[in-house]
Amino acid sequence: MNERPGNQLFDAYFTARDMREVFCDQGRVQAMLDFEAALARAEARVGVIPHAAVAPIEAACQAGHYDFAALGEAIATAGNSAIPLVKALGKQIAASDAQAERYVHLGATSQDVMDSGLVLQLRRALELIDSDLAQLGDTLASQAQRYAATPLAGRTWLQHATPVTLGMKIAGWLGAVTRSRQRLQELKPRLLVLQFGGASGTLAALGEQALPIAQALAEELQLSLPDQPWHTQRDRLVEFGSVLGLIAGSLGKLGRDISLLMQTEAAEVFEPSAPGKGGSSTMPHKRNPVGAAVLIGAATRVPGLLSTLFSAMPQEHERSLGLWHAEWETLPEICCLVSGSLKQALLVTGGLEVDAERMARNLDLTQGLVLAEAVSIVLAQRVGRDTAHHLLEQCCKRAVAERRHLRAVLGDEPQVTAELSATELDHLLDPAHYLGQARTWVERAVAEHSALTA
Repeated sequence: MNERPGNQLFDAYFTARDMREVFCDQGRVQAMLDFEAALARAEARVGVIPHAAVAPIEAACQAGHYDFAALGEAIATAGNSAIPLVKALGKQIAASDAQAERYVHLGATSQDVMDSGLVLQLRRALELIDSDLAQLGDTLASQAQRYAATPLAGRTWLQHATPVTLGMKIAGWLGAVTRSRQRLQELKPRLLVLQFGGASGTLAALGEQALPIAQALAEELQLSLPDQPWHTQRDRLVEFGSVLGLIAGSLGKLGRDISLLMQTEAAEVFEPSAPGKGGSSTMPHKRNPVGAAVLIGAATRVPGLLSTLFSAMPQEHERSLGLWHAEWETLPEICCLVSGSLKQALLVTGGLEVDAERMARNLDLTQGLVLAEAVSIVLAQRVGRDTAHHLLEQCCKRAVAERRHLRAVLGDEPQVTAELSATELDHLLDPAHYLGQARTWVERAVAEHSALTA
């Protein structure tokens, strides 16, 4: 009843339900009320307000008591969400205990309520994101090991290059996930801090009890107490948004790779199938990469939202006009987009369908040309680099012009057969023998993930 009408059609596709719950009206209001209840407990601990006032204040700090639609209307006049909420909170308390109402919100300001409430929400958001990243890392580690020796064409500039392995490609995705988890761990001490400065950051209204109250409040909320209030120093929030932007981009890379591998002409790796998934309204044969679309979509949208956070950093003096306001919906939306991308990534990678035979056929589409480098490297050691490179280049051109396999052309070339035996040529033209350190990269990526998880 309290939720206002909104655009819900795409939420299940682009946003994880648990993340939307963190940032829905209920979640926002409850986080601010949690601040108010903690403030009352802290001030009672220090002896600034009577202990008898705490219970009535805490009882009123339940989001279900408030009409979100009415709060929304009041925000349009008040200019922020804390002013009408604190007013409604006071009325709620006064209805049962007029004395306790005197002590609500004592010494705090609207931005303290909103920013500290936001940090409480971000703590939960960070937990959800890190949990999904850890699960995604486990999935990718398993898949990388499973396909560590499965060759497929490496592609540079969207053209066939030399062979790689599917496991190596997945290990690349895994490495990005691991680094994102490391970044989240590193920023926690800077992000999860109390904002408490009063009217303009001095806490003057609380006199000599200001710091003891601030310390007690931080403890009540299980946040760190920073060296000073951060009303208009927004680097903490922008840093978190930036890491989310990196996560979105890394997941977008994963989605882009899978969507390209799913193309009809490649048909090497597919998202898991399910009834009704990826179909077309007109073409019964279609199998669209609907999960990858979310990953790519989030990677496209998040940078624009992140630019808003950066643009809002030069905030005026001790409280900003407009720039602070620009953050209110921006950072939560970034969290929601990344959460949806992660959920889709888990669905996609957990059930990857791999066609190793198709990979092998595609590797041979150019009839051995992808192994030209392997032959050239060995031949260069016997006839010189320039000679070998020129000779292989000419053989490749002949193979294309005559529509013959490179192995056959090389077998007919006296300058080549004089240096390389038929057995050597067969070995060099086998993709399985030109995978370099692909397996090592898998092992290293998995080890780094395991070390972080342990």
